[in-house]
Amino acid sequence: MQYVIPIGIGLLYILLMSLIHEPHRRRFNAIMVAGAGAAYLSGGGLGGWEFAFAALATYVAFRGLDSWTFIGIGWLLHTAWDVVHHLKGSPLIPFFHDSSLGCAICDPVIALWCLRGGPSLLKLPRKGHTKLAPQGARPGDVV
Repeated sequence: MQYVIPIGIGLLYILLMSLIHEPHRRRFNAIMVAGAGAAYLSGGGLGGWEFAFAALATYVAFRGLDSWTFIGIGWLLHTAWDVVHHLKGSPLIPFFHDSSLGCAICDPVIALWCLRGGPSLLKLPRKGHTKLAPQGARPGDVV
C-alpha cells in the first residue's frame, strides 16, 4: 500500500486537473510546481540548498507558464529532491517518515502526464470513435 497509494494520489491529481480548461490548466500546474519547489523551505534539512532548489523550481515553473515540458521537468526535479530528502532522513512531513518517498512515487506520475501535454482525462478519444461530418459536407470541408 505504501507504493500504491502515492500512485493513486497522482492519478487523482491528474483527474482533478482535468476539470480545469486550457490554458488555465497549464498555468495552474506551473504554479503547483513552484509550490512544490518551496515545500521543503519550512523545515527542510538541507540548509541553504533548499533555497537553491526553490530558486531552480521557480525558474522552471516560470518557463512552465508556456510549456508543459517545463512543468514535467519541474515534477521530475522535485522527485529527485524527494529522493534526496528520503535518503537523508529529512521527510517532507516531519511526523510521517516516508512522506518524501511517497512524494517521490507520486510526482513522476504527474510528470509523465505533463510531458504528454497535460491532456484532460475527461476528453480522451475513445478507440474506434470517429466524428461524423454533418450532412451535406464535402470531402475537404473543415468540420
